[in-house]
Amino acid sequence: MKKLISGILLVTTLITLGACHSGQASKKETKLEKVTFVLDWTPNTNHTGLYVAKEKGYFKEAGLDVSIVQPSDGDASMIVASNKAQFGISAQDSLAANYVSAKPLPITTVATILQHNTSGIVSRKGEGINHPKGLEKKTYATWDSPIEKAMIKDVMAKDNGGDFNKVKLIPNTIVDEPLALKEKQADAIWIFYGWGGIKAGVDNVAIDYFNFKDINPVFDYYTPVIFANDTFLKENPKTAKKFLAAASKGYEDAIKDPQAAADILCKEVPELDKNLVQKSQAWISQQYKAEAKSWGYIDPKRWNAFYDWLSENKLVAKKIPENTGFTNAYLSE
Repeated sequence: MKKLISGILLVTTLITLGACHSGQASKKETKLEKVTFVLDWTPNTNHTGLYVAKEKGYFKEAGLDVSIVQPSDGDASMIVASNKAQFGISAQDSLAANYVSAKPLPITTVATILQHNTSGIVSRKGEGINHPKGLEKKTYATWDSPIEKAMIKDVMAKDNGGDFNKVKLIPNTIVDEPLALKEKQADAIWIFYGWGGIKAGVDNVAIDYFNFKDINPVFDYYTPVIFANDTFLKENPKTAKKFLAAASKGYEDAIKDPQAAADILCKEVPELDKNLVQKSQAWISQQYKAEAKSWGYIDPKRWNAFYDWLSENKLVAKKIPENTGFTNAYLSE
């Protein structure tokens, strides 16, 4: 009888151990869902929240294996449209042409990284270009974009009838704006203040600057934004929501502790100038959400107002219908 009881106990123990081992194995074998995110440019503080979410395991906790890549094969919109990546970064003004195309790319903006347009014109301090009309008879480095030039024309006209035709235009091949100003390659350059403006301070280049949105509120459009592949969104809505919820946690952390976020970005991208990243992060972390209740939210009125302005000024081939190209449906409530 003792032998029989011992045998039963042994078998029971083996079964229990086997079950535990099987449970542990199943946990180890749980596969993460792969998601590829393509940046718009080289890594910078616009992207910090993504790197924070990855470093702190927020994507992994959501069951995602996220790869953050730079656009090496075409621009981000083409890569996402072809589903080589599920998410990417662009800007509302850059995406406008897609929505008047005969065959628009299957992409939709699902979140904004910054709540406001932080771009404007930078110039050497004291040369009179601290307001739009000051561009008259000065050299401006242009990308030769119709929207770009129309925006400058608009803000100049609003500044006591400034005349855009009096601006001397040269091709924009500039990669380091403060250096270009210092070496007088141009008198004025369009920059995004969170990087170019902060870099001027780091490089001890004294500047004047004005924001487009401060002169015409319609220019407070969304840039940069996160967009996604339409088929992916339709077939994997839960994955899209999980990705954005994890990204939101990363950006919220960057808002709360900019220095720690800057350290994470520098760890992931060691070639960046740490001093620039820290100063840029301190400034831009207050721009991620600004006065909005939650990160990523897009105000339909502001989105539509800018596209209406493009239509009214014949900068797009046809009117872009209201609420085209974006959704807040995948953001956490």
